[in-house]
Amino acid sequence: MKRMLVVYYSVSNGNTRRIARQMADAAGADLAEIQTVQPYEGTYSDIVEQGKREVDRGYRPALKPLSVRPEDYDVIAVGTPTWWYTMAPAVAAFLEAHDWKGRTVIPFRTHGGWPGHTLKDMKAACRGAEFSCEGRIQFDSSGGSQMMTEEKKLRQWLQKIRDLNGGSREPDPSGERQKP
Repeated sequence: MKRMLVVYYSVSNGNTRRIARQMADAAGADLAEIQTVQPYEGTYSDIVEQGKREVDRGYRPALKPLSVRPEDYDVIAVGTPTWWYTMAPAVAAFLEAHDWKGRTVIPFRTHGGWPGHTLKDMKAACRGAEFSCEGRIQFDSSGGSQMMTEEKKLRQWLQKIRDLNGGSREPDPSGERQKP
């Protein structure tokens, strides 16, 4: 089994966090959250507007250190919510800060109906990586937590990741990590 890390950024309803936890559980992977030094505050609408301004100007926020070193992993799944047709600025900052040569990256995004070019942008930021098992998970378009992607499709995608990583536990559809 390859050493796998699932790293993600999530805001508001925690949709990306939920999918990242399911993935880590299914693949027996370590899990780490990307956090900004200055957290986003305000309503969902406030964060959406701030995100638009940041994406438009190419802003990269300062990040807190992760609890693990991505360089120690063979396979790294990176999850982001879609912010104005691309990845969240925090994910862009994370991807730009690491060397991806020789690693397999599993890019995945959550979105509320406008997926944009998020995965294409993530791949461009991971120069030298190989890519596998891209993920696209849709939630309701109001910023809510209702998943619109069929549960069956999510389970099939998680199974591909599990197989890629040499197998592990059965995926937990609740998104709560099982205790070993």
